[in-house]
Amino acid sequence: MSDPFLGEIRLFAGTYAPLGWALCDGRLLPISQNDALFSLFGTLYGGDGINTFGLPDLRGRCAPHAGQGLLQGALGGSENVTLTTAQLPAHSHPLRCASVAQTLTPSGGYWASDGSGNVAPYSTTLGGSALAAGAVAPAGASQPHENMQPFLALNFIVALEGIYPSRS
Repeated sequence: MSDPFLGEIRLFAGTYAPLGWALCDGRLLPISQNDALFSLFGTLYGGDGINTFGLPDLRGRCAPHAGQGLLQGALGGSENVTLTTAQLPAHSHPLRCASVAQTLTPSGGYWASDGSGNVAPYSTTLGGSALAAGAVAPAGASQPHENMQPFLALNFIVALEGIYPSRS
């Protein structure tokens, strides 16, 4: 394998970083011992810029290309998401009624009476029927759910030694 560029990031299936590489775990490095790498990273990934600078922290993250609204070094996304009512697709809870009381599992699918003696399924074209508050109970528990694509966890490593990349 050819010599890496200084600051190059690769995927590595091992459990440690090889000699001359470091895990992309956000650790801070001393500028005095890594001035060439600092000249490439600056404080994009942390550090005070006087004594220390940070390595990228790719633990639990994917790495999209910077651009199209994504600034280099920016963090985003969430491992867990709690949906709100506004994020659910439009849907309805149809309710049917009958002129006489029914059982919990009515044979015709009618649950209640509209009071007029008319038996008709509820629909947006049939007016005059109003439900009592709480007639349709809320559902759900507002708990976060995992929001991850299928994955295989590997280590990202960054070259601490290598060829300084030219700008041309």
